[in-house]
Amino acid sequence: MVKRPALPGTLHAAFRLGRPADIRHKSALSAVVAMAVPDAALLAAGRLDLALYTSAGALCALYGHDRPYADRARALALVVLGMTAGVGTGLVAAALTRSPAVLVLVAAALAAVQKTVCDAARTGPPGNIVLTFVSASACFVPQRAAGLPLHLGLTLACGLWAWLVCMAPALVRPYGPDRIAAARALEAAARAVRADAAAAPRARHAAWQALLRAPAQVRAHVHGGLARMEPDAQGGHARPAPPNAAQDTTPGIAPDAGRWEAWARDLRKGRSLPGDAPAAPGPGALPLPPPRLRPHLPAGVRVLTGSALAGWASLACGVGHPYWAVVTAASVVQANSALSWHRALQRTLGNLLGVLLFATLVPVVRAGAVAMVLTALALQAGAEALISRNYWLGTVCVTPMALLLTEFGGSHPARELVGDRWTDTLVGAATGLLACALVGNRRAADRVEAAAARVDGARAAALAVPAGADRDRERARDRLAAALVELREAADTAAGEWRRTPPGERVARAERDGHRALASLVRGHAPGGAAAF
Repeated sequence: MVKRPALPGTLHAAFRLGRPADIRHKSALSAVVAMAVPDAALLAAGRLDLALYTSAGALCALYGHDRPYADRARALALVVLGMTAGVGTGLVAAALTRSPAVLVLVAAALAAVQKTVCDAARTGPPGNIVLTFVSASACFVPQRAAGLPLHLGLTLACGLWAWLVCMAPALVRPYGPDRIAAARALEAAARAVRADAAAAPRARHAAWQALLRAPAQVRAHVHGGLARMEPDAQGGHARPAPPNAAQDTTPGIAPDAGRWEAWARDLRKGRSLPGDAPAAPGPGALPLPPPRLRPHLPAGVRVLTGSALAGWASLACGVGHPYWAVVTAASVVQANSALSWHRALQRTLGNLLGVLLFATLVPVVRAGAVAMVLTALALQAGAEALISRNYWLGTVCVTPMALLLTEFGGSHPARELVGDRWTDTLVGAATGLLACALVGNRRAADRVEAAAARVDGARAAALAVPAGADRDRERARDRLAAALVELREAADTAAGEWRRTPPGERVARAERDGHRALASLVRGHAPGGAAAF
């Protein structure tokens, strides 16, 4: 039997399929419902040419599904306002000027602002790219000042409808997101406990990250089990889990991974849990630190540079839809250069397959307006179902859906649409990578240093908690865990940049000391063996 050669590491990392998201059906169903009602109204009125504006508001339904409802309500309201502002800016620019070069610059500036704000505010998937796609498209829609109130009103009204769609499940399962967050934390902790030595650090980081969004009872219950993976306060070595952890009665030792997974299944099904299991719902996730724009400015500058160059290059190539190149360049720019390279590969493959899919669907979508709308809704559902497996897989559905939105405004030659889309994909991917090479990110290393300093500060504050102050100890433990998660994320981001090596020894020391202190907080004694708690 001949063994196939393995894919190069970069290609394998870029194209491998992950596990599907556990709530993919929620975002897919919400988006379909949010789009179907306005589309049905437009069909009845014979005004599918207005679908861009209604879709802009309806696409807000893609956001916030992993947040508790109170947080979701605030986040979605901001997304709706941001979407309306972006569409309004694009429409005003289209009404004021017919210069494609100027409109490209406006679209690129909007993309840069949306990238910076979404990253700083941690909006979560789909991030800035949906906002950028809609606002860039709005820049190139022929517009008159008299039509602005109607078009913006449709966007805002459908955004409010999307808000209602996303909040409606609260009437049935008001604590559903809290239970999902708790289940995710329990499952991540189980994977961390079972991970081998090579995978343990990454699994442990994922577990702590999931715990930050879990209710307080789950954090308190699982911390003891994760403490077995932390560096021992005395010797600095990780302690293995006991061979029969489920029956271990040592104080601070949590039940085994099997029980955690069983509890997670019960949480997902809405069942009640055993008396010693973590309660849900309860006090929610830790509050995230306030948004900081400065660490994300380099990514915004990269988006501005890449998107503007992409749009102008598309115009030079004679493409009739330069905003597609703008959107592609904006989507390529990720947290660091390595991830941007992966995204460029994923976008290119996904768009190639997507334009081929669109070519096969042309006879169907041109059979009538109803067929066109139903196809667009099916593609939207498919994109949400697949994109969590890998970005390129979801893009296979996103690409024909974007082309269909162009068709709503009027029929275009299929060969022209396919050719323009493929050209803009290549141009946008190339210029996005070029922008990552031209625009350095010195703030990446600065962010690592600042995160390491925050770990040191949180560690010192934790060690200063007086004996017997259990509640203060829990708060100190959570702050230290959050600081360690932020440090690891900052270090990973900096490691993917090709300029300026991050301070590796500084990170290693801060993580080592921080995890020792974290383990000691859970076990109830101070590093060095002194019984501090």
